[in-house]
Amino acid sequence: MISYVKKIFFPPLWEKGTFATMCNRLDIMSFSQQGLMDWFQEHGIASYRAGQVRRWIYHRRVRSFFQMTDLSKDLRQWLSERLTIGRLKIIRVQTSTDGSKKYLFGLKDGHCIETVAIPERGHWTLCVSSQVGCAMGCKLCLTGRGGLVRNLEPAEIIGQVCTVQDDHTHQDPITNIVFMGMGEPLANYDSVVQSLGTITGANGLQFSKRRVTISTAGLVPQLGRLGREVKVNLAVSLNAADNKTRDTIMPVNRTYPIETLLGACRRFPLPSGRMITFEYVLIKGVNDGLEDARRLAKLLRSLRAKINLIPFNPFAGSPFYRPEETHTLAFQKVLIERHYTATIRHSKGADIRAACGQLRAPGDQMEDDTALDRFHWQTGAERSQDGRCGYEGRTASKN
Repeated sequence: MISYVKKIFFPPLWEKGTFATMCNRLDIMSFSQQGLMDWFQEHGIASYRAGQVRRWIYHRRVRSFFQMTDLSKDLRQWLSERLTIGRLKIIRVQTSTDGSKKYLFGLKDGHCIETVAIPERGHWTLCVSSQVGCAMGCKLCLTGRGGLVRNLEPAEIIGQVCTVQDDHTHQDPITNIVFMGMGEPLANYDSVVQSLGTITGANGLQFSKRRVTISTAGLVPQLGRLGREVKVNLAVSLNAADNKTRDTIMPVNRTYPIETLLGACRRFPLPSGRMITFEYVLIKGVNDGLEDARRLAKLLRSLRAKINLIPFNPFAGSPFYRPEETHTLAFQKVLIERHYTATIRHSKGADIRAACGQLRAPGDQMEDDTALDRFHWQTGAERSQDGRCGYEGRTASKN
């Protein structure tokens, strides 16, 4: 059997196609657990090896197949010629005065995304992106200003977590993951759900499902699927208690108005003891009045709901303003008096434009983009020389 494997799967480097295969390697992080098992079986490798390899990658954090000492040397060589263990390219890390870190990542096609690591008491929360840009067009969010460029692949979502973990040494652990970065997670449903399988899986990163949250602007058709297929926390970006106001600041409301959205939330299969978090960005003079608070309390009465109030975080070109703290506290008081759990999110990272709603739009130039310009030049040079064969490898065509 060993000689057969050597003959079929480990050809000499000079045999036809071998160099092309090495250049066109798949990113192993683009496979789900089942997808990698299937791929191994198709190539004559026992499917249980998939679990071994994934544990090396996600538990022991190795970056090379040659470190996987419970695999034969021949198999390690073969895997290294066909697969790569991807990481995203860190272009820049900015650190806020409050300790938050914003990562600017370069993708293999030259596009960029941002991810934010947020310090909490005894742990960190990682805010990940699901798309390059966003098509939702919410007026209170900078990311949507440039529109949608493309969905992220599973490897690019998982890669945000792994790359930050690699950089996050000698600090409190990252225990919470929130899909609240660039993009609408439910608009990239399949990739997000596959990445969740690795983020929470036993042979993956092993994050607790109770510590992973998906935030949505309200794509109703995908809400039902999410509740049936994944048991993570749900946050709904509501931001208004009437359709007229929500139509203005969140165009998705014209397709899925509040009544339709809340109907889907009522049908959402919540695990015992959990609630849906309704995020409400307070905008001065738009939705921060006491009557807005009373309307919101009435609207959510029949739901297992908690409310996260977020004073608006300004960005260049926005017509909106942050409310005074007294208005925010008065709004919260109305909700608490009506027996809601209502918290105020004191967004971190505003000084580096990393707070809620402040992540960059596609093509948005920052204060100093020397590193970004260098990355675009480098990736362009790589593509001109060898097509899609860059530092990450390509993505698997199957799950």
